[in-house]
Amino acid sequence: MASLKNRPHFSLSARTGNTIVLTAAHNCRIELFVLADDIVRVLVLPDGELHGPRSWAIAPGMEDVPLEGRERRDLSGFAATPHSVSDDGRSVVIETACIRLTVARDGGFCSWAIRDGGQDGAWRHVMSDRKTQAYNFGWWDSRVYHYVERQRGEMYVGLGERAGSLDRAGQRYEMRNIDAMGYSARGTDPLYKHIPFYVTWQPETATGFGLFYDTLADCRFDMGRELDNYHGHYRHFVAEHGDLDYYFIASAGTPLHAVRRFTWLTGRPAWMPKWGLGYSGSTMSYTDAPDAQHRMAEFIDQCKAHDVLCDSFHLSSGYTSIGAKRYVFNWNREKFPDIDGFVRSYLDEGVRLCANIKPCLLRDHPAFEEAARAGLLIESRDGEPAWVQFWDEVGAYLDFTNPATLDWWKARVTDSLLRYGVAATWNDNNEFEIWTPDAIAQGFGEPFPAWQAKVLQTQLMMRASRDAQREYAPGRRPFLVSRAGGVGMHRYVQTWSGDNYTSWETLRYNLKMGLGLAMSGVSNSGHDIGGFSGPAPEPELFARWVAFGIFLPRFSIHSWNDDGTVNEPWMHAELTPRIAALIKLRYRLIPYLYELLWQSHAAYEPVLRPMFAEFPHDPRCYVDGDDMMLGASLLVAPVVEAGQSTRDVYLPAGARWASYWSGEVFEGGQSVSLPAPFEQPVMLLREGGVIPLNVAEQHFGRPADTRAFIALPFASVGTACGACVEDDGESEAWRNGEQGRWRVTIDSDTDALRVSIAREGHMPRAQTEVQVLVPASETRAATCTSGALVADETAGGWRHLTVRLHG
Repeated sequence: MASLKNRPHFSLSARTGNTIVLTAAHNCRIELFVLADDIVRVLVLPDGELHGPRSWAIAPGMEDVPLEGRERRDLSGFAATPHSVSDDGRSVVIETACIRLTVARDGGFCSWAIRDGGQDGAWRHVMSDRKTQAYNFGWWDSRVYHYVERQRGEMYVGLGERAGSLDRAGQRYEMRNIDAMGYSARGTDPLYKHIPFYVTWQPETATGFGLFYDTLADCRFDMGRELDNYHGHYRHFVAEHGDLDYYFIASAGTPLHAVRRFTWLTGRPAWMPKWGLGYSGSTMSYTDAPDAQHRMAEFIDQCKAHDVLCDSFHLSSGYTSIGAKRYVFNWNREKFPDIDGFVRSYLDEGVRLCANIKPCLLRDHPAFEEAARAGLLIESRDGEPAWVQFWDEVGAYLDFTNPATLDWWKARVTDSLLRYGVAATWNDNNEFEIWTPDAIAQGFGEPFPAWQAKVLQTQLMMRASRDAQREYAPGRRPFLVSRAGGVGMHRYVQTWSGDNYTSWETLRYNLKMGLGLAMSGVSNSGHDIGGFSGPAPEPELFARWVAFGIFLPRFSIHSWNDDGTVNEPWMHAELTPRIAALIKLRYRLIPYLYELLWQSHAAYEPVLRPMFAEFPHDPRCYVDGDDMMLGASLLVAPVVEAGQSTRDVYLPAGARWASYWSGEVFEGGQSVSLPAPFEQPVMLLREGGVIPLNVAEQHFGRPADTRAFIALPFASVGTACGACVEDDGESEAWRNGEQGRWRVTIDSDTDALRVSIAREGHMPRAQTEVQVLVPASETRAATCTSGALVADETAGGWRHLTVRLHG
């Protein structure tokens, strides 16, 4: 057996297709998989055997994985990749067009180099295993370890939903999903999600890579917080169970490449209905009230009274109550005496309901005995339910690795919710806090201890909910929300950062938390606007939170305030017109957000981007600030401190920037101070960007949509460009070609602008005239190659070019 004194000595024993196998005495085995020019996988098996369950994460370019998981050695979805393998007796070298992996035969230590993005295409060393015990070849315990050397100046970004700064260097994190209500967005760990992926970035060389550890087990990442003189500078990964199975993704030139490729590797993000981008009302208070149906009706009345646009409402779990407890799929008919009428009253106003559901049955749940007899619950080895604490009672989780449970769940979602007209499911409290070591999951016929893959239950729950919605209404795109989740959750759901605490600190660090999620492949996310727990937000904090939230894919105001008040757009009367105006601004930007979500689905692009990720060659963008990019074209600078009337913003070098509100154009590479009233959040358009807008006048219950575009042409020679996806917003007809696209370009030289507006594919609405807005300071003569320029007027700092399209 290998030991610290006698570490394994490997030899090249097999090479078949894209797989290279190294073996040593006592069945030690390292399998290497060349999956693409820029992706290589390493599987370390100390005893030659797989110990973890199948993978539910890997779905290269696919919409999903098999329900029972994917075999670990399944290479479907990966193309044959040209590569070379050499062995000089000391090491085995595998080389692709982008990656050079050197594996030392003595100990199996890996060293990685990637081709940089320069013209010479030189190899640049980026990572090496720690030279002292990088792996656990059975000489410590049964856990899985990976130690790598840490280089000075490295940044580490990702790991999903994490508190604190965006750069994880010097910190330690745990992935052990728990219900962290009222967490500190600056310091609480762990939280709700399990995404063991991060990007290492070296600012000095503009070179980096992604690492993904394909594990379902609880795990920890130490990003340089630990120091040990015997081992030098290092960082490490530890998993409680399974195998060391990791993917290396080369990312020269931009950290965004690693994010795109990781997202591709783990499946195509869901293309959800457009209404999911609208304002979604929510609160615990309405459904907790004894007159819940009346309180819900008042919400609609208030939206009408204040002209607050709204597309959906998250129905909190109080609708399921019996007494003080909550029982999933039970309707409290005292609170909701007319369920059909209640749901219809919302649908009549264009507001869909998204109902809260939970995966645990309390021991006195009306369906508990039925579920236990049918074997639908996670059980202990003695056959009894594996008891857990769930809210204020003891219960047992449903076992979603049992096909019978999946069928039961889908039937309940359909019968209890969908048949009434409820549009979507809100999968909540689904962290699966299973601490009992003898709890057993059925594992689709291959039982295993449930604690080894808790997040798998979360993933399968949301998948079952999605399947129920799809089977009930096959012509509609499913919309789902989930609080917890893991790698691949983007294939099913929109998510949010859980039960945050109301404070200025939370506002600031939720921004960074959302960027961390986006850099981990999860773009369709948001936060509880105003804060979920703690005190009610003061007027200024609430206004600033809404002004930030309107830029996120998920925009929901949700609360359970300590004093019983409710976070609502009209909660502070003096601010209500401004809050309503901000929500209308959100709806004006929905075409851009919809296009960004399409780019996430079609091209794996992150919607939200840290400044350094979009501008890796600008040193000032590495400052841990509070700005972000929404897509590649819009810089957003929220106000996250009290008492501010202006906002200082650094404008990245290499481009000009235009204020959305004034049209004033600024050179990049400088900081500017801009006015920041509540209703005018600071946002700047990047030179070369063209952003779609909805410029129609909108009111509650009367949606309207007119497309326009706002652009900042290049100052000299160049082509500004932008696009906008168009479809019916809700059906699956896009799969059959019923989808169109606007493409807008503005070619510029020193004297003229040439505008081109193209309509491609199936356009759901006819529109013969389109406005293109450029800054009022843009005085070059404008022409249009795709229509007649029928008006050229200036208003509000912007020059409005109106084009009547040919045909």
